[in-house]
Amino acid sequence: MKRIVLFASGSGSNVENISNYFLNNSEVKITAVLTNKSDAKVIERCNRLNISALYFNRHAFYKTDCILDILKNMEPDLIILAGFLLKVPEKLVKNFPNKIVNIHPALLPKYGGKGMYGMNVHNAVKTNNEQETGITIHYVNENYDEGAIIKQAKTQISVTDSATDIAHKVHELEYEHFPQVIDQLLHG
Repeated sequence: MKRIVLFASGSGSNVENISNYFLNNSEVKITAVLTNKSDAKVIERCNRLNISALYFNRHAFYKTDCILDILKNMEPDLIILAGFLLKVPEKLVKNFPNKIVNIHPALLPKYGGKGMYGMNVHNAVKTNNEQETGITIHYVNENYDEGAIIKQAKTQISVTDSATDIAHKVHELEYEHFPQVIDQLLHG
């Protein structure tokens, strides 16, 4: 049995997509979803999907070994950041080398780094009149968005596309590629 732990900070649409992808796969289990926001919509999704959801605060994440101990106890094969906005502490990266995977809503190294998430990315892409954007699935290291790239997928941008249109195109790529890449990493 392969075990996945997901981290999310927002609505949890990627969590639900990943959950649905593995729903009928008896070889893969989503052990839990961890969130740093007590009011994150992902908690409602987890309740509906019958997935354990755990909330933690910044102190537990950065100043204690609480989250590290929880993760060690869960023995995940992969830790997936699915819309998770905090920088992962170095102690987690060191304890789970090449097991923490993130998805970024742009073609790294462009539009990466602190503060570059969600609509901030899509607005920057639009402002800079990019002709394409996409997603980057990568391993997590001690720096924002600098881990080894696993896969990128691209989409074209029309001059008439708004930042919201760009976001929609990027979400479609996330939903299509992220679960497949996770599956490949688990069984590759």
